[in-house]
Amino acid sequence: MAHTVTKLTQSKNVKDRWYADFDTGETLRLSVALIADYAVFTGREFADGEFDDLRAAASGMNARAHALRLLGVRAMSRRELVDRLTEKGESQEDAAGAADYLESLGYLDDARYAGSVVRHYARKGYGAARIRQELFRRGVPRELWEAALEELPEDTETIDALVDRRLHGEKPDKKELKRLADMLLRRGFSWGEIKSALSRYDFSEGMEDE
Repeated sequence: MAHTVTKLTQSKNVKDRWYADFDTGETLRLSVALIADYAVFTGREFADGEFDDLRAAASGMNARAHALRLLGVRAMSRRELVDRLTEKGESQEDAAGAADYLESLGYLDDARYAGSVVRHYARKGYGAARIRQELFRRGVPRELWEAALEELPEDTETIDALVDRRLHGEKPDKKELKRLADMLLRRGFSWGEIKSALSRYDFSEGMEDE
């Protein structure tokens, strides 16, 4: 069965986007490069196999463009990008192909992204345990975690800054001390790290091991 191009129209909003209408009722969104590669013009007939190749190429191109738009909003891991693309209707194959393409260009890099996640949450005052949760949630491969976590400042610097900011140099009562310890636990610090920090401020008396 032949597929004949009945109309070729340029997008009003995107310079490098064209729409090819076929007599079968299907419309493909194409780039100038694809139009040139497949010699697309009004009246052109495509055999089934050639049309399938054009459709697959157009689908992959559109997934790559979609992926670039998503990365333009915020950095992502490969898994986040593939998941987001499939949620938005791209096929698993096209999503993976788009991720491969962007990795080859250096726009998608899980190791670089892992480092940025660690630095972001370290600046916010989170400990290693909480940051590992974020790396997991964001789909960063586990084999990249430890190298990224080497960028963390010493826990003593982070936890002492949090205590200073919370207490403003004042000695807390028992209730405030408990709230402080709970806050530090939520931020990903271990109970041992918290005890050590509080002992440096000489408020650890009365704190019991959990």
